[in-house]
Amino acid sequence: MNFRKALMCIADFFLLNVAIFFTLLLKYDTVHNIFITPALIINIEVVVLLNILVYYFTGLYSSVWKYASIDELGRVVVAVLLGMFICFTVNRLSGVYMPSTVYIMMTFIAMAFVGGVRVTYRLLRKTHSSIVSQINGADKRRVLIVGAGDAGSTLIKELSRVSNTKYKPVAIVDDAAYLQNTRLHGVPVVGLLDSIERVVVKYKIDEIIVAIPSASKQEMSRILKLCKATKCKLNILPNIFSMLYSKNFLKDIREVNIEDLLGREEIKLDTTEAERFLKDEVVLVSGGGGSIGSELCRQIAKFHPKKLLILDIYENGAYDLQMELLHQYGRHLDVEVLIGSVKDVKRLNDIFEEYSPGVVFHAAAHKHVPLMERSPGEAIKNNVFGTLNIARCADTYKVKKFVHISSDKAVNPTNIMGATKRLSEMIIQSINKISKTDFVVVRFGNVLGSNGSVIPLFKRQIECGGPVTVTHKDIIRYFMTIPEAVSLVLQAASTDKGGEIFILDMGEPVKILDLAKDLIRLSGLEPDKDIKIEFIGLRAGEKLYEELMLDEEGALETSHKRIYIANPIDIDFDEVMSKINMLKGCEDNAQVRRILMKIIPTFIPTVTLLQTPITNIDMQQAERKPFYQQYDRYHPQVNR
Repeated sequence: MNFRKALMCIADFFLLNVAIFFTLLLKYDTVHNIFITPALIINIEVVVLLNILVYYFTGLYSSVWKYASIDELGRVVVAVLLGMFICFTVNRLSGVYMPSTVYIMMTFIAMAFVGGVRVTYRLLRKTHSSIVSQINGADKRRVLIVGAGDAGSTLIKELSRVSNTKYKPVAIVDDAAYLQNTRLHGVPVVGLLDSIERVVVKYKIDEIIVAIPSASKQEMSRILKLCKATKCKLNILPNIFSMLYSKNFLKDIREVNIEDLLGREEIKLDTTEAERFLKDEVVLVSGGGGSIGSELCRQIAKFHPKKLLILDIYENGAYDLQMELLHQYGRHLDVEVLIGSVKDVKRLNDIFEEYSPGVVFHAAAHKHVPLMERSPGEAIKNNVFGTLNIARCADTYKVKKFVHISSDKAVNPTNIMGATKRLSEMIIQSINKISKTDFVVVRFGNVLGSNGSVIPLFKRQIECGGPVTVTHKDIIRYFMTIPEAVSLVLQAASTDKGGEIFILDMGEPVKILDLAKDLIRLSGLEPDKDIKIEFIGLRAGEKLYEELMLDEEGALETSHKRIYIANPIDIDFDEVMSKINMLKGCEDNAQVRRILMKIIPTFIPTVTLLQTPITNIDMQQAERKPFYQQYDRYHPQVNR
């Protein structure tokens, strides 16, 4: 028994003695009428000790007094009733007589004493904490809680319990009419969600915490748009599972991500077919340590492959992923890291010969547009010849399915990266016609949180105090999450055909300028006041907006309403090879561009347009329609 439990036993020993004496006093009116004898004293102490033993074995001393609640009082009632019943039974069996009314009165008085002292202790602690909190309140950030449900209630209780937290909840808003003008753990509910801006001013709010983890993406987007109109920093409560299983979920309260603000429900794809063909297969993922490749490996691991092979030239990322998967799946997953490059034909042949993969996901590529403009020869080696090398191995070693990860920059490319990606698509589509392996391409746009994406850059610039650099005030992009992108890849892989280019309708495009402003506001700052926004001009090879389809491809519907198939273009493999051979050994940057322009008629590198005023470049791009408008041209009956 530790010191705390011993102290509680001593306190209850004293309280029970007082309770029994008080009971006798009530029963016999005055002290003079109580016949205090050694036998009575012994009997009283036996009753007290029996009760304390019952309290101990019923777990009453395992509770913490400062958290005494209704549940704790319930345990006190049960323990006291049980203790008194045992004492009554023992006395009756041993021949010690005491009126039954004494036991009844003693039970209620003991409940009042034993339970009351616990509640009183908690109230004193809470009063002390409140006084201390008021004294130290100036050092804490005044917080508005959005949501008065279970999550909001739990959050406020936790903030009240933890003395060293930086937050002080001062007001709550909620759309439930019946909660208006009430209090939640002492914090007033002061309005509906639409009143957030007014409440922030009235209560001098420093930060806002959104405590509605069950809200849909659209509802969360609406809430955050109301919040970002204020100058407060925004935070969001973790999901309900984090609250349930985290010992201190307050440390998991996170800043609002741009994904929360976009307001588009994450696309859920049916992975039943993916599970069917991945289970018990040897699966190879090239570029497996990258943003898309690593998420591919995580999702593939759920489908119980016979063996998962992570191929990457960068050892650190691949090793970290391997450790993560082994920690999660242990001996249930056979995963192996293979260090190597898709540019190394011998290494690829050795891997395919040794492991005989049945499914290959090709995610290895150079993807940074400005870097590839400077080093087009490297883009050719990796994105073109690397794809050719691994595709030929897949054909030679009779792989069942080969899935190539492409980019929206391959459509009407204006940069080296996009042109090499389009050429890699042509390789895949042409080799599919002469191979028993099913080759497919998956094409999608920008991925939130991927390496090199604009959002991490903006966040770093904001942390450094700005400026935030935007290339053009009118530039727009489509965005999707990494899990969505990978789900699309798995959906494409599960088809029974080959030669397709799968395209995801990614919803409405987002203006990069608006995105930059939102990120600044989400940090509790004001655009162009606290953080300056600078326009630095379009980078070499950059478009005002990306496209997902060539004009001649069209779009065919699939069984999933958000996935389309581009019409296959008739491409001859020998013809593609003869064109690709023109690029072999070519190191001159200008020559590489000229050859790519011959191979890909839609490739118009912006380096050839730099003498043209930027407004003319914008007009040329404006003639190309976004994906959903292209789709309408082929399917005008679709309502959007």
